[in-house]
Amino acid sequence: MLFRSLVAAAALLTAAPVVAQDGAQRALPVVVIPGPSEGQLIQNAASVFAGKTNEERRDALVRLLRVYGLDPAVQTFEGGTSRTGPMAGSNVVVTLGDGPRDIVLTAHYDAVKLRDGSMSQGIVDNAGSVVAMIEAMKALKGQPTSHRLIFVLTDQEELGLIGAKAWLDAHDKSRIRAVINADVAAYGRTVMYGENNGAQSGFVLAALRSQCAEQGVNCVAFPVYPPSDDRVFSAAGVPVVSLGTQDAVGAHQMWLAFNGGEDNGLKEGFVPPVFQRIHSPEDKLSYLNGEDVARFGRFITDLTLRLDRAAP
Repeated sequence: MLFRSLVAAAALLTAAPVVAQDGAQRALPVVVIPGPSEGQLIQNAASVFAGKTNEERRDALVRLLRVYGLDPAVQTFEGGTSRTGPMAGSNVVVTLGDGPRDIVLTAHYDAVKLRDGSMSQGIVDNAGSVVAMIEAMKALKGQPTSHRLIFVLTDQEELGLIGAKAWLDAHDKSRIRAVINADVAAYGRTVMYGENNGAQSGFVLAALRSQCAEQGVNCVAFPVYPPSDDRVFSAAGVPVVSLGTQDAVGAHQMWLAFNGGEDNGLKEGFVPPVFQRIHSPEDKLSYLNGEDVARFGRFITDLTLRLDRAAP
């Protein structure tokens, strides 16, 4: 997650919390992912992410996708910043099915380099989301859909959403029906989502809210949500929603920090635990909850099928 100053953001933003409770609509079939064990999901995260450079993460990610019978393509691009200098990057892309338009699913696999020069394990930010996306790929592979499904696992998100920009620049954005982005989703059963991605994203939010209500999922809407790769798509006028997960208390603390203003009720200087973990040596494998990640993968799968069946 691209995160700079939580305290500054909290002081500037005000609104009221919203929990999705839309009226029930026609229920859509729920796809059940063949149940991976919690241990297997943790093992996958460890094999791909723990103690690796971003290049090693990419290579391990490609190997894992192939184990599951998926066909990843690696899109290279020239990235980096004025601070890092020119730096090659690589997005890992999996395409499922075919159709005249695309539903795109994104999660960044890169981690930050810490002040001492070592790499963060990047488990909360963002291995959990990537593992959930892989579970969605496995469930959606072979499913009949009217859209082409494109999973883009991006690089250099932490440097400024560079991988997502590179992918969109090389893609025909007029084909994109909707984008689902996942960031910071290693534990917790409360789904958080942002509402600040433009009027064009309204039908995506409506589908999400209906799913939350029908499935009885605790979903918390953020009028202002922390930035991630979703901002690349919203800036281009593409419908998009960004999702994350937390425990219920953590989700509401995070809501208050970003949307509660000066009188948010949080102790002065308080920073939600998730933001004490990410971008630090504390972003460890021990925070990944395999059961929660599998559940989030199912949620992403169902939302993808719901959007696939929505009116064009």
